[in-house]
Amino acid sequence: MRLADLEIFVVAPPAPGWGGRYWIVPKLTTACGITGYGECYASAVGPDAMRAVIADVFARHMEGESPENVELMARRVWGSGFTGRPDPTVWGAFAGLEIACWDILGKARDRPVWALLGGRVNERLRAYTYLYPEGEAGDAFWTSPEMQAEAAAARASEGWTALKFDPAGPYTIFGGHQPARRDIALSVAMCAAIREAVGDRADLLFGTHGQFTASGAIRLGRALEAYDPLWFEEPVPPDDPHAMAEVARAVRIPVATGERLCGLAEFATLLRLGGASICQPALGRLGGIWEGRKLAALAQGFGAQMAPHLYCGPVEFAASVALGAAIPNLLLVEAIESPFHHALASGPRVEDGFVTPPDAPGLGIAFDETLARAHPYEGDRLHLEMSEAPCDYVRDNAFAGGASDHGRRRRGEG
Repeated sequence: MRLADLEIFVVAPPAPGWGGRYWIVPKLTTACGITGYGECYASAVGPDAMRAVIADVFARHMEGESPENVELMARRVWGSGFTGRPDPTVWGAFAGLEIACWDILGKARDRPVWALLGGRVNERLRAYTYLYPEGEAGDAFWTSPEMQAEAAAARASEGWTALKFDPAGPYTIFGGHQPARRDIALSVAMCAAIREAVGDRADLLFGTHGQFTASGAIRLGRALEAYDPLWFEEPVPPDDPHAMAEVARAVRIPVATGERLCGLAEFATLLRLGGASICQPALGRLGGIWEGRKLAALAQGFGAQMAPHLYCGPVEFAASVALGAAIPNLLLVEAIESPFHHALASGPRVEDGFVTPPDAPGLGIAFDETLARAHPYEGDRLHLEMSEAPCDYVRDNAFAGGASDHGRRRRGEG
């Protein structure tokens, strides 16, 4: 069984585009005809350039190799070009290809991927959702405690036991910065409204995306402690693990982080410093499923839990579910339940706030290539973009939830 062919889908979800502007899904086929699908999480180059990177990684390090040899192929990529350190674009390309290898291996053995990772230890995985606007709510939703509280109550009634929101924007290229006093006040009001709406039915997951200095994050975090969030997500820039550890020591809310980290080494530094008690790898950037399995073991040794991150398409979600089924220190998996996600890759779905790992071979998905080809991304923007405007200390800041704007530039997408 040898890897022989590569095809790359760049899929644009329809409006509002939850999960980003496009999803990059590589398809691998073996010489004996077994196919597997993976997903590369957001990259720092456009989709055409990313296609070229994925093709180069495959041709240079994987073509003709057995899909079983994920560790060998990973070492080749990690050391490519005499680097031996994280490269989010190259490593992200490999991550999606690696996930596809696991899909192939499961199909070849007629077993789900979780069975190849040590077996299932979790019969059901607790899932969380972002709070998204519905109907005509529009941009006002993101700065309205009342609207978000209403959405939170609706999700809790559906069975969700963990809800994420992030009112403390903007996400700017000039981070970290001190939060505006208005942003602290809005964050407190949002926590208060959502806590009143859901009571003890659901945990509050307070999201930030690396926009603050350590001292600014501490100011904000201490203001939120009374509402007992389950986590304080990526409060400082991801390239500063010492600052993350400073926040973790000073705020009585667990720090969660990791969606922008690549490889085991970056998480190892963070854990050694005490910078997080909850690891949030995006498997399509971390390095794939095997790197996720290794991270879970590392985190377990530090008493940390795993909460795989998701802000892309359904293939990475299926990978998160496969990993989550096999690790003892799983806390949560992030889910995006949209009709387009379900149509593109039918597979694991959330019911009553939990997802059951599928017993079908591989990742347990049926990828609709016809639908993927009918929704190509034809723009020139990146999957996600940060604001070029600094924090506004006079007028209100806002974060629009990472929605694809289909042509309208938003401030601080995240």
